[in-house]
Amino acid sequence: MPKPDSSRIPSPDRVAMRRRLAVLMWRAVAVLAFGLGLVGVVLPVMPTVPFLIVAAWAASQGWPAFETWLLGHRLFGPPLVRWRERGAVPRRAKWASTLMMAASAAGLQFFVQVPLWARIAVPAVMLAVAVWLWQRPEE
Repeated sequence: MPKPDSSRIPSPDRVAMRRRLAVLMWRAVAVLAFGLGLVGVVLPVMPTVPFLIVAAWAASQGWPAFETWLLGHRLFGPPLVRWRERGAVPRRAKWASTLMMAASAAGLQFFVQVPLWARIAVPAVMLAVAVWLWQRPEE
């Protein structure tokens, strides 16, 4: 039996460095998504919960304390827990998302400099998202 090539086995220091880098990357994704979610709290055109879902997921990969804080937060926690447990989206959020997508799709049609394919494809994708969204449980 041939000997394993020891040059291909990473050193413990290299493995530890990769783990630290992976944790830092997961934390960066969590912070970025959380920041975008906070922007969504203030701006009605930005969604909040999808970014918080991504933040909680990324935190679960490399920042358990932040994930625990997010899930236990009085404002952010309940929608995240509903999503994790049942994939549930409240009816109010479904209506708000659907109306915003419809308004965006309609508004896009007034921009004649946007290529025709984009004025057709973007609303089609929004329609697909809306259909998927309305198939999610509500509570």
